[in-house]
Amino acid sequence: MTSNLNTHGEAIFSIVIPTWNSLTLLQTCLESIQQNTVVPHEVIIHINEGIDGTLDWLLSQQYKYTHSEKNIGICRALNLAVKKSIAPYIVYLNDDMVVCPQWDSALLDVIQQLNTNSFMLSGTMIEPRETGNKCVIVSDYGASPETLNKTQLLSEYLQKDKTNWYGATWPPCVVHRQWWDKVGGYSEEFSPGMSSDNDFSMKMWQAGCRIFLGVGASRVYHFMSKSTGKIEKNNGRQQFLKKWGITQTTFDRHYLRRGQISGLWQLPEPQKNLLYFFDYLRSKVKLFFI
Repeated sequence: MTSNLNTHGEAIFSIVIPTWNSLTLLQTCLESIQQNTVVPHEVIIHINEGIDGTLDWLLSQQYKYTHSEKNIGICRALNLAVKKSIAPYIVYLNDDMVVCPQWDSALLDVIQQLNTNSFMLSGTMIEPRETGNKCVIVSDYGASPETLNKTQLLSEYLQKDKTNWYGATWPPCVVHRQWWDKVGGYSEEFSPGMSSDNDFSMKMWQAGCRIFLGVGASRVYHFMSKSTGKIEKNNGRQQFLKKWGITQTTFDRHYLRRGQISGLWQLPEPQKNLLYFFDYLRSKVKLFFI
């Protein structure tokens, strides 16, 4: 495997991928990028530890990478990887994802329709288990690279309809480099990374961004929490509440309108109705008792 920056010409997307001793997952992810990505791009990987053979393997490849001897978490890893990137658009992808054909061109199609670089776009995940997340498609094609039914996935990934949806936050996500720099990347106080996605979206909102769009035609298969399941998690929800004065639920429901069908590119300001004031008051009560 090699980076296909030279294959496709000057990069438009810089795809940054943090990984932590998950070589098989990473190889599966990179193979899917090689096979299913057509937008000119580069790939930059941050290796946390890499003692499972990841570091040795990447030394034999032509990918850009950064490395830390210990697991420094998603936030610091992304910030380091982005420093080595060159493309105008930063794409954050997890190593437990398999990208499907058109995942990247669908994102670029939307970008080209926007008359601004003030946006955050997310692809639509296909996941093997139901979690109640209205933004994902539920179809089981395997829980690991070893059990992945790749043939069935590639023949069926577009069978279920999914319209664009509000509330882009998590990977695969893309922002313009100017906005990444404007908000200072991911907040490292959220290390190892719980709620860092939500915090990044809030920083974008506070800086004036109002386009948080999930693209229904951009699809990736997600094995689900293969890395976060093995770390000691930070209390991200509490950190978010203390930093921003409202709960993540309040932000998702009233600002990002997560999961609602997207009728317009740009989100309106929160509707100050009874539910909003109830959630806002509940946020303040929770904040008081921290």
